[in-house]
Amino acid sequence: MVLPPRDRSAEILVLTVAEMGTTEMSEQRPVGAILNMLGLLGISLILTVAFAYQLALGELPCPLCLLQRAGFIAIGMGFLFNLRLGERPSHYAMILVSSLVTGFVSMRQISLHLAPGDPGYGSALFGLHFYTWALIAAIGIVCYVALVFVLTDLSGKREGDAPLNGATSNSVFAIFALLVAANLLSTVLECGAGQCDDNPVRYLLLK
Repeated sequence: MVLPPRDRSAEILVLTVAEMGTTEMSEQRPVGAILNMLGLLGISLILTVAFAYQLALGELPCPLCLLQRAGFIAIGMGFLFNLRLGERPSHYAMILVSSLVTGFVSMRQISLHLAPGDPGYGSALFGLHFYTWALIAAIGIVCYVALVFVLTDLSGKREGDAPLNGATSNSVFAIFALLVAANLLSTVLECGAGQCDDNPVRYLLLK
């Protein structure tokens, strides 16, 4: 007895739907990538506030302040590498080490202004000077990275996930790059080719 040919249209339809679902899942942004993008936005916000105070009030950053800004830029680079190159333990290590160094530098500056009656250096934001906020931010970033590890692990993603590309990530990268360039230019104008003044009051190259 000859059997009629089996209709494979249903199987093809099921396979097509499954492939579309797999494609959609692969195009979803990994949890770690989203958290790294938010981390980079947070670093950009920190640099923006510090730079805005510098431009609006004419308060030039001291050498320790510049070191803290450099530390935050290094932290931002770690988040950026995770976005552009994929998540790696070495990138997170860069974030954590930079946070620790930034925290130590800010603690050093805090210790210089512990004497009674010392008004501190620069303006205050919500009652705290920027170097105090830098210490709080450094501790917060370490906790944030721990949160990234937990949420990434719960989502089932592994390190080395594909880098995040798109208009949003490109915009975040452009904002961060612009802030880094602005801070670099400002530092060169303030310090020139030599050592920065302990209490800068003018841009050396613009006097």
